[in-house]
Amino acid sequence: MTEPSGAAKVPVEDRLFSLVLALVATETGLLKSEILSTVRGYAERYDAGGQNANLERQFERDKDEIRDLGIPLETVESPDRPGDNQSLRYRIPKGQYELPETVRFSPDELALLGLAAEVWREASVSADSQRALTKLRSLGIEPRDPVIGYAPRLRVRDAAFEPLRQALDRRQTVRFRYFKPGEREPRLRTVDPLAVVLHEGRWHLHARDRAVDEPRTFLLSRIVGDVEFVAGSTFDAPPPGIQDRVIAELDALRLANVADLAVTAGSDAEIRLGKRAVEGDEDAGVIRLHYTDEAVLADELAAYGPEVRVLAPATLREAVRDRLRLVAEAHREGAAR
Repeated sequence: MTEPSGAAKVPVEDRLFSLVLALVATETGLLKSEILSTVRGYAERYDAGGQNANLERQFERDKDEIRDLGIPLETVESPDRPGDNQSLRYRIPKGQYELPETVRFSPDELALLGLAAEVWREASVSADSQRALTKLRSLGIEPRDPVIGYAPRLRVRDAAFEPLRQALDRRQTVRFRYFKPGEREPRLRTVDPLAVVLHEGRWHLHARDRAVDEPRTFLLSRIVGDVEFVAGSTFDAPPPGIQDRVIAELDALRLANVADLAVTAGSDAEIRLGKRAVEGDEDAGVIRLHYTDEAVLADELAAYGPEVRVLAPATLREAVRDRLRLVAEAHREGAAR
């Protein structure tokens, strides 16, 4: 079947939302023909002559999507025509779909939930965010207007994210070049991805390194070049709850690492770093904070230049000095040309 050339393209989330509303609104259910001919997203492409095979397949996929959202879509047989698929009716029982009495969202809370989903709209998990938005909207409570105009976007900037996510889904071994601080060149790693987690605003891969047969955690931002799938090499599913365990380990590492910093009063360093301080002495201009990765923190501190001075630990102080020396040398070489 060729769809009408003038048919307006309706976004998938709008079509699912319209379908949910239609199925919630009916007590007795709707026939498939009634859905395809009247619900937004189908009606624009419906052929009254009966050539709707593509549209029917779309509806079958949409039913699965709705059930994946946790929405109880029911199929009801006609009592006088048992076994006749054309007489099946579809509905969403309102009593099963409504929130329990103990769970209620205010309009402001719904606005914030919707905003959280919008943040991820253009990231690689956009499909999940769209499904979440569909369910939020179909709860029937409209969020308050003042927040609606604010729609931030969080983009996954690490190119390795999407291939690693696919490798996790397929349980596929991958290889990539990884630049470890202190090494002159990136090294090739072959790993079984077990979890990708976000910690302190940075994506981390937890994986089993095949070279040493031990788990390792990698910063995605240090992966150099493409992530390649290793053909024919798969692995068993990771244990349940591994993401929580990895985040707990990263949290423990962060709490174990303590930096004491002297910051210039009124400087950008004092304002930004002071927000993360766990202790501080305003009179002395000293703050204490926790960190997960020394190289990452050294990069950040070096960018503040003379506004910050590392008091402890010594390894962090030397790492910052190394970065400042490289900057000074680069400027001297540039001036000499």
